[in-house]
Amino acid sequence: MSGSTPSNEPSDEDLAAAWGAATESEDDGAQSARVLNQAEIDSLLGFDDGPSSGENRTGMQKIISSGLVSYERLPMLEIVFDRLVRIMSTSLRNFTSDNVEVSIDNILSLRFGDYLNSIPLPAMLAVFKAEEWDNYGLMVVDSSMIYSIVDVLLGGRRGTAAMRIEGRPYTTIERTLVERLITVVLADLSASFDPLCPVTFRFERLEVNPRFATINRLSNAAVLARLRVDMEDRGGRMELLLPYATLEPVRELLLQQFMGEKFGRDSIWETHLAEELWSTDVDLDVVLDEQVMRLSDVMEFKPGTRIVLNAAPNAPVQLRCGAVPLFEGKLGRRKSRMAVRIERDLPRNQAAER
Repeated sequence: MSGSTPSNEPSDEDLAAAWGAATESEDDGAQSARVLNQAEIDSLLGFDDGPSSGENRTGMQKIISSGLVSYERLPMLEIVFDRLVRIMSTSLRNFTSDNVEVSIDNILSLRFGDYLNSIPLPAMLAVFKAEEWDNYGLMVVDSSMIYSIVDVLLGGRRGTAAMRIEGRPYTTIERTLVERLITVVLADLSASFDPLCPVTFRFERLEVNPRFATINRLSNAAVLARLRVDMEDRGGRMELLLPYATLEPVRELLLQQFMGEKFGRDSIWETHLAEELWSTDVDLDVVLDEQVMRLSDVMEFKPGTRIVLNAAPNAPVQLRCGAVPLFEGKLGRRKSRMAVRIERDLPRNQAAER
């Protein structure tokens, strides 16, 4: 036995050797598993205390987001919403006789079911129909905007915040005043689409439960525009939701980069195409006569069978390119070859009739 007293705690060298032996061991083929602490687990799953939207998403949130559908961007729709902000600022000032400022927070694409689950209640959900597109949209007015518009329209004092009474259903007066507001906004939305395409948005019904405002499949995509309405010390938010299925009839117009997108002529390509057309070889067929025969008679043809043509010696013949008649002429002979002298052009409408 050694006279030295063994130490109860292993040294740093012993810990390093044990760690290296565990990681580099090839006999059992096992790899070491390091235990993660709680902070690392939260970071991996995206449950940090910091913001978890946009570029700050980490871990599992990025994995989940990578499986989502990437929706196409509609540049012209952003211009339509910009027009809506300017038109609404004027119309709401006339509607409330107050100083109203309308701004747009953001425009994003999301799934319809995810949006319904994220609506802060209480709120009013207005279902409206796009008449020309034969589909529906959704407008959400939050409680702050509801109480603010009621306070303004009923003569509330300026500089005082609207009194809110949560936990009670909206009264008939409140619903009626909000319906008037929604009608004004829908008229402005129709005016915003007018330069692009005429469309009429008609108010259908008002709901307070998101389940009764389901206008689309929960998994379908939609475009959401969040609007902020400020009336001095009062105001609130309004959100416009247009499913991609509703915008499908005007999708090609919304994909434009600017209004009336048309590209100029490419004269170089036109000249090159014209030169190539002039040097293109075209096969012309001379049609002496056409006959309709039974298949059984055709099957009985043999070498030496004669087919009598119902054409007079000086009758005009047609020149065709494929199935399109082009010219009419007379058949003759030039030196040792058969030849056709073109007499006139056939009109294109006559060619189409044939």
